[in-house]
Amino acid sequence: QVQLVESGGGLVQPGGSLRLSCEASGSILRLNGMGWYRQAPGKPRELVANMSSGGSPNYADSVRGRFTISRDNAKNTVYLQMNSLKPEDTAVYYCNADVTYLGGFFARREYDHWGQGTQVTVSS
Repeated sequence: QVQLVESGGGLVQPGGSLRLSCEASGSILRLNGMGWYRQAPGKPRELVANMSSGGSPNYADSVRGRFTISRDNAKNTVYLQMNSLKPEDTAVYYCNADVTYLGGFFARREYDHWGQGTQVTVSS
């Protein structure tokens, strides 16, 4: 009933920038927290940044000052502006949402709904 579709990944040189987008669609009643995680080969998935419905951002130490998360609630979309990219930022980036949706006749809440991921590669 809910889909998260990421876009904006790709190949970029060190020091470059990318902007990721994640649009939520479906029978959404409320988007609570939204955020971005990433997973590099051989490593566990880790939080990059998230933002509550009230707009308070939270960042991993490794990206603070370089990445900016933002939301457009009217479009059910969360963005991740990534600047000063480093090779160690290379990973698959996943959108995550805490979402309340209409499931049949009832409102249901899924705390960890995931997108399919988008590859970000930082390399010269």
